[in-house]
Amino acid sequence: MSGEAEPARGVREDGGPLRVDAQRNLRHVLSAARDVFGELGYGAPMEEVARRARVGVGTVYRRFPNKEALVRYIAAEETERLTARAREALAAADEPWSALEEFVQHSAAGGAGRLLPPELLSAGVPEAVAAGGADVVGVPQQRGAGTSELLSAVGQLVERTRAAGQLRADVTVADLMLVIAASPPRVADPVRQSAAEERLLRILLRGLRANGR
Repeated sequence: MSGEAEPARGVREDGGPLRVDAQRNLRHVLSAARDVFGELGYGAPMEEVARRARVGVGTVYRRFPNKEALVRYIAAEETERLTARAREALAAADEPWSALEEFVQHSAAGGAGRLLPPELLSAGVPEAVAAGGADVVGVPQQRGAGTSELLSAVGQLVERTRAAGQLRADVTVADLMLVIAASPPRVADPVRQSAAEERLLRILLRGLRANGR
């Protein structure tokens, strides 16, 4: 993602710094993109990102030459965030289940898990099956270094919790990523939406525990 990372660091193509107003617009675009893609998925149009950012769609395209570039940036950014959270969970002094549960809850908060690249949701799934579920417009299908780092960290969380007898033996890394990305249907009331998301997450987490405890 080296080609798309430059705009988010506030640097022009010629290496000079962005103007203050351009930096502000970039922040608005990235924030709006996270909201739009988190709510509507990566199939959402760039026009909606521009509308939420309160800029013209041309401003979005000046920072990101096409939708795929923006999608790649947001997906990689979310992958990095989750990798940092997984490593923090591994370093925590909490018991394995508590650390894993906190990692999942924080990662899923506000629908952030839906920003992950879809290949993460099929980690460990047979290739013939995974291919049928990863066809999302504008999302890269190749597994990058950042994705591998996240899968490694989450895999350690899974193994540690399973070894403690607190996680079902058949739970995989892909299962955990699916739980993080899961979301109930969208409703207009944000309070009801949040309550529904929390309820669904509790139900799914209970299903992962050994003996359903």
